[in-house]
Amino acid sequence: MASFLAAKPADAEALADIRTEAMQPSLEAIGRFHPVRVRERFLSSFILEDTQLILHDSEMVGFFVVRTRKDHLLLDHLYLKASALRLGLGQRVVRHVQNIAGKANIPIKLMALKNSAANEFYKSLGFTRVAEEGFDNCYEWHPSES
Repeated sequence: MASFLAAKPADAEALADIRTEAMQPSLEAIGRFHPVRVRERFLSSFILEDTQLILHDSEMVGFFVVRTRKDHLLLDHLYLKASALRLGLGQRVVRHVQNIAGKANIPIKLMALKNSAANEFYKSLGFTRVAEEGFDNCYEWHPSES
């Protein structure tokens, strides 16, 4: 059984660990994995109110961050532990955020590291690649397109 729970300040370090583990393969593939930088980048932008834990059978297995902007939602982070992949949890998170955006009639924007498996994942859920920035692909999802 999966559920979402608001993050607490004490969760920040564990979330940085999950992010580091999840990003390592993709960043290593492009020669840019630096565990300290990955952790610090997350912790420096950690906003408690935007962060939800992903629980599976009462265990924290990941998290996501949705930032509300004037004209869109930014799905800024979605990471799962390796042990929680292929359980449908990521899809459940994205569908949850799409539901929120649909009710507000605003798009969702996100970025995915080029050559990451996340690119196919987001495309399979109706996101369209709209731009490239450095090492990332930029995606959007519009309620009218679903």
